[in-house]
Amino acid sequence: MRRRLEMFLTIVVIAVGLWPVVLSQNADDRVRARDLGITPGVFPPGELNAITDVAGVSVGHTTIIAGENIRTGVTAIVPHSSNLFQEKVAGGVFVGNAFGKLAGSTQVEELGTIETPIVLTNTLSVGTAVEATVAHTLRREGNEDVRSVNAVVGETNDGGLNDIRGQHVTPLHVWAAIDNATSGPVTEGSVGAGTGTRAFGWKGGIGTSSRHLPARFGGYTVGVLVQSNYGGVLMMDGVPIGEELGRYSYSPPPQAGTLPSTSPVDATNEGNGSVMIVVATDAPVDARDLKRIAARAVFGLARTGSSYGNGSGDFAIAFTTSSEMRSRFGERTPRPRSILQPDAVSPLFQATLEATEEAVYNSLLQATTVTGNGRTAEAISIERVKRILRKYGRGR
Repeated sequence: MRRRLEMFLTIVVIAVGLWPVVLSQNADDRVRARDLGITPGVFPPGELNAITDVAGVSVGHTTIIAGENIRTGVTAIVPHSSNLFQEKVAGGVFVGNAFGKLAGSTQVEELGTIETPIVLTNTLSVGTAVEATVAHTLRREGNEDVRSVNAVVGETNDGGLNDIRGQHVTPLHVWAAIDNATSGPVTEGSVGAGTGTRAFGWKGGIGTSSRHLPARFGGYTVGVLVQSNYGGVLMMDGVPIGEELGRYSYSPPPQAGTLPSTSPVDATNEGNGSVMIVVATDAPVDARDLKRIAARAVFGLARTGSSYGNGSGDFAIAFTTSSEMRSRFGERTPRPRSILQPDAVSPLFQATLEATEEAVYNSLLQATTVTGNGRTAEAISIERVKRILRKYGRGR
């Protein structure tokens, strides 16, 4: 009876950032990058080392686990707790490779604003998530006369581990992720939109990190959240982890009579897959510079060994919570604003590069082994990563 109740809660109440779902491994055995002595960059992290270090930002997960084949979910990033449609945040989008679906991106590009929570899910559930996010916006108090909503929904394809054709994400799952979003620690790994994802030949998932700039650079905070599902040759802290472990894109085929170093589901990756990156900051930057910040997030993937393959959708969305930069619905009169000038943006670029790199590492190191659709995506071995880092004089 208890097991049936837990399954019910996992699917219906659904891991809203508080309850990591574990299928083949104890999440308590997992670590974050800093636990291994991996500290990318020169700027310190925020208190939580998460996107929620940016004041007002909250994150919610809906994790959907059922039977042998359903391994998917939803992750929602909410920029602030007020009515987002009435107080739109400035936003920008950068596309590294457009093999993917980022609903709502064209209006963000045109107007430079984001008016709904940013929702991440699987490829074939984007339509459902758009419909659900629109409905959620329409039913909010104060939006009774709204007749147009630009929902922002991104995806990666979890069809290797998940019955993606079954389209198991429903509006209820999307609403749960949004309504239960919290501003505290963010659960990482095999949760939410990262439940069925894979990266670099191992189990991928949700990862997050942040950077806090010193006062001389404005004292601003940058937070990043990733949904990792892409391929390449994994590097951690400059160390060729993928090559050392014999699992990487474009690796030589196994010799006759030997076992392949990767499972069939990973061996055919060849740098493909996708990644969604969400960047938040409290700096008063406009849409133009937010697009430039989003670009640095995509550039940051190179530090992790991304191949940016033909079949990889590499997208980044950046927004600022700064009240100076918000657009109020129906506002038509000019008002003064203080905007950070382009010559002062470079520290934010650096912070974005660093936080993106670390968020990807956290998505891998926190992920647990998941089996679905008759395939198993193994969590990367923490002990083997430690040994390789030590071999190269890195980590601890």
